[in-house]
Amino acid sequence: MASRILLGTRKGTFIVEKQNGSWKPRLAGHAGGGVNYVARDPYTGKLWALLGFGHWGAKLSVSTDEGETWSDNPAQIKYPEGARYIGQDMYEDAGSDFGVGIKIVTRPATVQKLWIIGFGPGGAVYVGTIPGGLFVSRDGGGSFELNRPLWNHESRGGDLFTGEGKGETKWFGTPASEGGEFAPGIHSIVVDPRNPKRMLVAVSTAGVIETEDGGETWRPRNKGMLLDHTPEPDAEWGHDTHYIEQCEGDPDHIWQQNHVGIYYSSDGAKSWRKVSRPEQGVHFGFPITADAKDGRTAWVVPGKSDMQRMTVDGALFVARTTDGGETWEQLRRGLPQEQAYDVIYRHALANEDGAVAFGTTTGNLYVSDDGGEGWTAVANNLPPIYSVRFA
Repeated sequence: MASRILLGTRKGTFIVEKQNGSWKPRLAGHAGGGVNYVARDPYTGKLWALLGFGHWGAKLSVSTDEGETWSDNPAQIKYPEGARYIGQDMYEDAGSDFGVGIKIVTRPATVQKLWIIGFGPGGAVYVGTIPGGLFVSRDGGGSFELNRPLWNHESRGGDLFTGEGKGETKWFGTPASEGGEFAPGIHSIVVDPRNPKRMLVAVSTAGVIETEDGGETWRPRNKGMLLDHTPEPDAEWGHDTHYIEQCEGDPDHIWQQNHVGIYYSSDGAKSWRKVSRPEQGVHFGFPITADAKDGRTAWVVPGKSDMQRMTVDGALFVARTTDGGETWEQLRRGLPQEQAYDVIYRHALANEDGAVAFGTTTGNLYVSDDGGEGWTAVANNLPPIYSVRFA
């Protein structure tokens, strides 16, 4: 039974533990600093926190004593000299449809955000970043190296070290600053438990990308996904995947919350099927979590729309499917049903052993011990919650 939750928040790392039947949160580290993501390495038990401090920048922090103490990891994430990326700048343009124009720019690569961390056997640690670099460690975090085949993939326009582009980039941006700067970012890492050389990453904005040879080669896995707001709705690249998660016990079942709806794959991401139900308010959102045993079961916390990033009709609910997205059930008991405008970030929903938890941008943490049937407000005054993970 789940008894521990790790939270990454705008003001530190929190650990939530179940004591005498009740969940109790406590500040466990990095007080006052931004923590984008916290997770446990299931192979070593080490806790990892991805920091984004305003003054000190992006850092990896680790704990080997269950979060009692934290220290900077000796090896930090750093782009090699000469690395560059292609991004976009937005500017005011009164003559365009939306009043803005976009300029393609090439910039030196620096770590703007540590966004996601994933783990594999044999000391493998993977870190996804903005501006779209995947860093790999084969020694438990003792050293990290940029995966160059993905960084220099033809879909990105060519060799991003020499700057000699071979074509148009198909990787577009996610907000990298408040100044209109956009850069691609890796926010999802899925390692196949049957074959650690097979891995999926998801990029905003490019789509789902797969390697089957440990990162030597990469290919898109976006068949069936639609860019229904663009002139090329069936394009191979340019998909705004918000998050993907696999069923650990049946890894061919993979769930995706996308900017344009919810997708489900039962063939290991070879193809996707759209399973949104807009008429039920189950369509737009950021997080999704897959049951660890039943590949046909998943949960989402819907938002109203891209242009209205808040709850549907001011009421908070979780939607659950148990039949591969054919039907969705709205789970509302214990959640606020009026004057609730919470937003849930892509990493802030998780499940384990029948427990489901999610945190909101307004510092509310909700936990269900029965698969989402009923909810308890564990805390209402935490900092904005960036990530929720059972540990």
